[in-house]
Amino acid sequence: MSGFLNVRDTLNGKEGRAYATIDGRNIAMFYLKKVEASIKKNKTPKNVLGGRATQNKATGWAGSGTLTMYYMTSEFRALMLEYVNTGKDIYFDLTFVNDDPASDVGIQTVVLKRCNLDEVPIALLDVDNNALEESLTFTFEGVDMPDKFKEPELLS
Repeated sequence: MSGFLNVRDTLNGKEGRAYATIDGRNIAMFYLKKVEASIKKNKTPKNVLGGRATQNKATGWAGSGTLTMYYMTSEFRALMLEYVNTGKDIYFDLTFVNDDPASDVGIQTVVLKRCNLDEVPIALLDVDNNALEESLTFTFEGVDMPDKFKEPELLS
């Protein structure tokens, strides 16, 4: 394979959509600034007879992420307060769509399932900030990718 990347196929981070599905409600997350979610394998190290190297066996995984958003919704604070006040912990799904019309790689949709909040700022003021932002950390227990990017065509 020879050739090089057509730079217009790189993705503009502003082109996309995000939704939270909470108790059957589909909420457009227009206030989202950045999301980063990762899957980390849980591995168990093992030694074997006749080998000096420690080998690793994948034994599971854990998903976690961070939402950075403009401070303009009480939705997630309300979820945390529900837990604080009643002990009821609420799980929800998050859907993220990359959709840059200038790129020929198409659309990718990722659905994070059974998300659960770890930490939510409960109050925020900052006299030096004209657009307040907050970061929320969360875990997730399932993931799906109903839409995948196409392979980019290389230029020659």
